Amino acid sequence: MPRTVAVLGAGVGGLMTAHRLRGLLSDADRIVLIDRTLTSSLGLSSLWVLRGWRRPEDVQVRIAPSRLPGVELVEHNILAIDPDRRTVTTSALEISYDALVIALGSELDAAATPGLAGALNKGSAHEFYTLAGAERLRRRLEKFDGGRVVVAIAGVPFKCPAAPFEAALLAADLLRSADTPHPTQVDTFTPDPLPMPVAGPAVGEGLAAMLKQYEIGFFPNRVITSIHEHSRQLCFADGQCEEYDVLAVVPRHRPPRVVADLDLSQVGWVPVDARTLTTGLDGIWALGDVTVLTLPNGKPLPKAAVFAEGQAEAVAYGIAHYFGLPAPEPWFDGSGSCYIEIGGHMAAKGEGEFLADSAPAVTLHEPSTEFHDEKRAQETDWLRRWSR
Repeated sequence: MPRTVAVLGAGVGGLMTAHRLRGLLSDADRIVLIDRTLTSSLGLSSLWVLRGWRRPEDVQVRIAPSRLPGVELVEHNILAIDPDRRTVTTSALEISYDALVIALGSELDAAATPGLAGALNKGSAHEFYTLAGAERLRRRLEKFDGGRVVVAIAGVPFKCPAAPFEAALLAADLLRSADTPHPTQVDTFTPDPLPMPVAGPAVGEGLAAMLKQYEIGFFPNRVITSIHEHSRQLCFADGQCEEYDVLAVVPRHRPPRVVADLDLSQVGWVPVDARTLTTGLDGIWALGDVTVLTLPNGKPLPKAAVFAEGQAEAVAYGIAHYFGLPAPEPWFDGSGSCYIEIGGHMAAKGEGEFLADSAPAVTLHEPSTEFHDEKRAQETDWLRRWSR
């Protein structure tokens, strides 16, 4: 009897899962990929938009049906997931499933930080996690004539743990190239003790040293409590406030409402088995940014596309086994890498095994043009793979 797999989310994890499933299941089995939009971009491209190396229209793709033959593409808002009835309700229809994959990512929650939503709406603060936000920040920096640029993290977890520090390095590079007429300082503020603390102290200290090398201030253990746009102040839990001329904020992240409504954890993220990505609910898997995957050291796996791509294979194999079909054993190995652009078309690279015994085993490699080229190749391959 034909079976239906519903894949929720058309980001990296959802696309790769649907693609791998199509090669494992029978032609009679139905695979439905559902998302509110089938237009997408890689997160790494947003930072290059910030720097001015890309235009938003150059790095977006409209997922072409020809790239996912045998997969139904449904562009609807997802309103509800019912694990008991095994249904997904969208703005236009209800779909019954035999297996479900939740790959809906995370959302920006500006309202969680007092003052941030209003500051973003009025253009007195900026974010760079969307193409439009990165483009607005670029335009603001290109008109900047001197002062203090602050890149601040409103809360954890957030997508791509290197992104705020990469944004600071690229902003500094842009300002240097623009020959800003008056003195300029770029500073970073984080609630964590080090950049990318999940990767271990050696990596964090290496990134902090890199920021210092490029004269970017690093202020750890600073928890934001409010933003005051009129006085241009960022205030913290220790009672101190810092002034800024340009503010770029990593907003708090939250799971999509339909996922939080499942009430699978106190904070709404989906807990999963580290190796198989099973959720504890019959016939339901989750992967990517929507999940919380606890590492052997007790810290969560970073939210990054590289992990979603690796998890997609484990999920597809797990569903094949669930249906009684031959497939390799599902096993996510936890390996991954990320690139940290420093400007001048150079990038550092962190890579390693995040599910290694006791703690992640991650190495930070020195910046080079080769790493920048590797990152560019990732973007090029992704755009070619999914565009019409």
